[in-house]
Amino acid sequence: MSDATARADTQPLVRIDGLTKTYQTGDGTIEVLKKIDFEIESSERIAIVGQSGVGKSTFLHILGTLDHPTEGKVWFRGEDVFAKDNAGLAKIRGEFIGFVFQFHHLLPEFTALENVMIPGLIGRRSKSEMRERATRILDEVGLSHRLDHRAGKLSGGERQRVAVARALVLDPPLVLADEPTGNLDPTIGRQISELLFEINRTRGTTLVVVTHNERMADELGKTVVLEDGRLVPDTGSWNSHG
Repeated sequence: MSDATARADTQPLVRIDGLTKTYQTGDGTIEVLKKIDFEIESSERIAIVGQSGVGKSTFLHILGTLDHPTEGKVWFRGEDVFAKDNAGLAKIRGEFIGFVFQFHHLLPEFTALENVMIPGLIGRRSKSEMRERATRILDEVGLSHRLDHRAGKLSGGERQRVAVARALVLDPPLVLADEPTGNLDPTIGRQISELLFEINRTRGTTLVVVTHNERMADELGKTVVLEDGRLVPDTGSWNSHG
């Protein structure tokens, strides 16, 4: 094994150094994230919790390269992510990161299968490959009988399963989920949580989940709180504050 390979095997999946995000308003500068240092290991399951409006989604969007930090660096497998141009960032998003949001963001006139194929087609993969991949992952999330149903005709829980399948279709090492059960009733939300946990167990997919669901946060195993712009260890009191 070369020295470079050995270093790659021992480094974290994601390293965040001095991450800062500020916004300019008519009243001055708002500092949402303040010099965050954090590491994420391969196959970890992490819950990010905290009061509403503290910047949890902002943090997740930067981690997923959907937004840029004001200062600081994000390293993915040793690569300085934001040193890349837009094409390079798009490549990282397409190959290494899957996204699941509170609202599924499916195209309602497309079928479940077509929605799941989209990330690969955007990445210029062949239709035949993506059809095979999408069929397989939809079977894995229990929707093999709904492949040709339009997303607009699916139930809320089925739509979120399609969204999970879409996030996983290219087998990314990292899945970022922003309130993935927040728009679902408790029973369906529980099913989505279990699906994500199963994906982590069987595929080794790293999960970083923003959630207000206390049970889900506990079961993810590692919980950090975004408080006053910084990630701090969970003291168990975050949910009592909103």
